[in-house]
Amino acid sequence: MEAKDENQLASLLRSQGLVLIKASPQGKKGGLKKISEISIGIGGVSLAEKMFFTRNLQVMISAGLSIPRAIDIISCQVKSPAFKKALTNIKDQVAKGQRLSDSLSSHSKIFPSLFQSMIKVGEETGTMEEVLKTLATQMERSYELQSKIKGAMTYPAVIVSAMLLIGAAMLIIVVPQLSSVFESMNIELPMTTQIMIGLGKFLAEKWYIALLIIAGSVIFFMWFSKKPFGKKILDWTALKFPVISPLVKDINSAYTVRNLSSLSAAGVPLPKSLEITSETVSNGYYKKALVDSANRVRKGEKLSEALKDYSGIYPQTVIQMVAVGEETGETSTILEKLADFYEQNVTETTKNMASIIEPIMILILGGGIGFFAVSMMQPLNSIMHGIH
Repeated sequence: MEAKDENQLASLLRSQGLVLIKASPQGKKGGLKKISEISIGIGGVSLAEKMFFTRNLQVMISAGLSIPRAIDIISCQVKSPAFKKALTNIKDQVAKGQRLSDSLSSHSKIFPSLFQSMIKVGEETGTMEEVLKTLATQMERSYELQSKIKGAMTYPAVIVSAMLLIGAAMLIIVVPQLSSVFESMNIELPMTTQIMIGLGKFLAEKWYIALLIIAGSVIFFMWFSKKPFGKKILDWTALKFPVISPLVKDINSAYTVRNLSSLSAAGVPLPKSLEITSETVSNGYYKKALVDSANRVRKGEKLSEALKDYSGIYPQTVIQMVAVGEETGETSTILEKLADFYEQNVTETTKNMASIIEPIMILILGGGIGFFAVSMMQPLNSIMHGIH
């Protein structure tokens, strides 16, 4: 079709009831992409993109499109090169007769065990549309939960960053100027003033060493957090630290019951559901609890009984509601309502945490400014008294 540009082409097609998926000028191949179209793809595929894929795949399958055709259309709309490449590969494998769940298993870094298992259940029971709908809902809830947590942490992060930048600027710019005044007066300086002047000179003259120390600290923390002993220490600290502990417990409880609810509704056996859910929680103590519970349930024990040994990390509400679900046969429904409850708890906890952190940040900021003012003003005050 002849058109001035892609926008005009899209308008012409829209007038015919069609939607532009892909276009390229006749006689031209490849070429440089516009900067806005280039995606670096650092950090893998985002949850938002996987959510977009799942929801659209469900809609297209319900409309009667074949899975390869649906995936092909979606792959043209995703931005991540890594995700686009994976979807193209999956589409080719499915078109050759391979099952979708088997094709997804070769891309486990993008599609976790929970996703693969539920798709497999959908294929075996002929309920692919319902399974995809459940998966999309579950991912949307996870996305909302992550967004709320990130939103609550943004304010403290901005305040801390501002404090560090202002402090560094004062030490590099203001302190050296005052230091030269003190040196010309040849007066004895208090210890706090000497510390401030020394730190200011170090940052002004050896700033690159300070940057190396910061970078080294970040790298060491990342290395430490990935090592089994380091992660165990951090996980234990997260469960014991007064302010963070309630939030960590609510988040892991929410993920546990939400994923168990989705897997149970899809028909995945409980031991397998527990093993898959253990891969979705971040804290190692929760992973151990779920794997142990899976082994005990496989031997015939009830889940509520297995969880009683982990009442230190799982609230009594979770254990009791699981027991009610086992007695009534409505485990999936009860877990879903329980997940809503704990996700709401996380929202309230993050709001409360933000209101607690704000005055703490103000006190720390005030303390820092006060320490700086006293350290710098004390010698000036001595000079003024000497002149008098």
